[in-house]
Amino acid sequence: MNESFDVAVCIGRFQLYHHGQAAVLRRALDLAPRVVVVIGSAHQARTPRNPFTWGERAEMIRLSLTPAEAARVQFAPVRDYYDETRWAAAVREAVAASGADRSTRVALVGHRKDATSEYLAGFPDWRLVDIGHQGDLHAKALRAALFTTDHLPAALAAIAGQVPPTTVEFLRAWAELPCFAPLREEWRALARERALWDTAPYPPVFVTVDAVVRKAGHVLLIRRGRAPGRGLLALPGGFLEQRETVYQSALRELEEETGLRLLPSTMQAALRAVRVFDHPDRSQRGRVITHAHLFDLGDGPLPEVRGSDDASEATWVPVTDVASLEAQFHDDHFSILQAMVGG
Repeated sequence: MNESFDVAVCIGRFQLYHHGQAAVLRRALDLAPRVVVVIGSAHQARTPRNPFTWGERAEMIRLSLTPAEAARVQFAPVRDYYDETRWAAAVREAVAASGADRSTRVALVGHRKDATSEYLAGFPDWRLVDIGHQGDLHAKALRAALFTTDHLPAALAAIAGQVPPTTVEFLRAWAELPCFAPLREEWRALARERALWDTAPYPPVFVTVDAVVRKAGHVLLIRRGRAPGRGLLALPGGFLEQRETVYQSALRELEEETGLRLLPSTMQAALRAVRVFDHPDRSQRGRVITHAHLFDLGDGPLPEVRGSDDASEATWVPVTDVASLEAQFHDDHFSILQAMVGG
């Protein structure tokens, strides 16, 4: 390739950083004097799918570079929007914040291997540099090796040939953090749940409901009492039962998890919207389609609530505080709140 570029962009989740991603970064460093590494799924709570903060992932990458290479690399965290147009706009904003403008020659470095790489098509004005197949490397399988065994040295040995040596050393230290054991247990709980569907003829698609209840500038939230997402903030909700409409299910889950029970006529009058959230990656459980019901109860005193059933706690949170709590939310519930009530 004889083209020259001002900036090369690499986009990934890097959960966790392996040789395939390192190959992308090496190609980017060859192509341009400056490299922007866009780190997706930023600002999320720790989960088995997103065990590392964006800062930890940046450090994993930085450790694999020489000081001269690291000086040429900038890291840009971008949250999950579950909306390809908004997400692509956020990536562009992050790259622009690094100093790029309309005249900047940008190379987008990556590999279009399957449907998970379709995001690369969202930047037609950037020159896509496809580095080709780099071997059978999958971050999910590496995370499985890390979380499946109780013997950390064995887990690190199993992945050592697929990640930079500096990643192995990073993981050795990271596993000493108090978050590691709960993440490992949650991984196993999810694995047990998925095993129940192993004999199904097709991958399951689950239907759920969520209740977004707004009153007097507050929104009603719970803390989850069990995996997945134990201890995380969430909207009251759950699975649709066989003989329910989604509306009936939303009211049932709301009462079961928070104790909030108002007259049927009050709830019907308060219903403002129902929106479907169906991004394929929105839930750790797999393919889960939820119907979020927005209820606006107006002004006045906040009704008493209590956590029960699947919720360890129920509480009214000021809408203006929601943004500061982003890293404590389960799955895409922060995005649902942003879409339906703002804050």
